[in-house]
Amino acid sequence: MEVILMEDIPSLGRAGDLVKVSDGYARNYLLPRKKALLATASNLKALEHEKRLLQHKLNKMERDAHKLAQRIEEISCTIAKPVGEGGKLFGAVTSADIEGALREQGVIVDRRKIELEEPIKNLGVYTVPIRLHPQVIAQLKLWVVKE
Repeated sequence: MEVILMEDIPSLGRAGDLVKVSDGYARNYLLPRKKALLATASNLKALEHEKRLLQHKLNKMERDAHKLAQRIEEISCTIAKPVGEGGKLFGAVTSADIEGALREQGVIVDRRKIELEEPIKNLGVYTVPIRLHPQVIAQLKLWVVKE
């Protein structure tokens, strides 16, 4: 019997896959638990329609991420922090500080998308990667200056 999986099943496949399973497995497990649908013509057509809608949505999200990345790369942020001896900062510049500096520039980015390997503890100019989408990474130019 052919069924369309409605959710990921590790031993069988991913959601949206068309798989062939035994009749008993489909009737007794997959169908009653709504983990799969019968592979009828109308269900296949609906599945293809859902896939097209999802692909359209993903493409739009990627285009928006590219636009935001371009905007981020055009600006540079400056963060002023108190400094001790030898240019060492009291504290550090974290992703939350960078998020605040971007918000002042009018760019809203979630701080979890800012990929700092470790907090910045010295004065200088840094390039900070921001992952906006799995395929889109923006490079922010960040100035850390003396307060």
